[in-house]
Amino acid sequence: MISRLYGPPLSSGAPAPGFTLADDSGRTWSLDNLRGRWVILVFYPGDSTPICTRQLCSLRDDWEEFADLGVQVFGVNPRGKESHARFREKHRFPFPLLIDAGARLAGAYRAGGWLVVRTVYIIGPDGIIRWARRGVPTTGEMLAVIEGRM
Repeated sequence: MISRLYGPPLSSGAPAPGFTLADDSGRTWSLDNLRGRWVILVFYPGDSTPICTRQLCSLRDDWEEFADLGVQVFGVNPRGKESHARFREKHRFPFPLLIDAGARLAGAYRAGGWLVVRTVYIIGPDGIIRWARRGVPTTGEMLAVIEGRM
């Protein structure tokens, strides 16, 4: 059903759609300013929902493995600054939660429309999508892409 609504995720090898979005602290992030770094975008349906909480807490628990490689991780959904801030503070996420007003970025990445679909993208230092997956990938899967083992 999801693929009928949104199609498959964007393909590996495609340029990643650019973005400039604020996070829950008010800081503005731009994909252009992250060139030279690996970026993980985690599109998730809602703050403080059971599966979303487990998914982002898993990233938090494995944070040092990503930080040691210089990876910039973002949680992304259309909820507002206050909702994101409460969610991040409650679970002590060390990564920003981007405010995707109107789910426009989710739409550009085929991860949203009237509903944001749980989708993870890994973008290489060159701004090219290296990997995309619906659902909740493991830390091992994501690290394998970044470390060139996949």
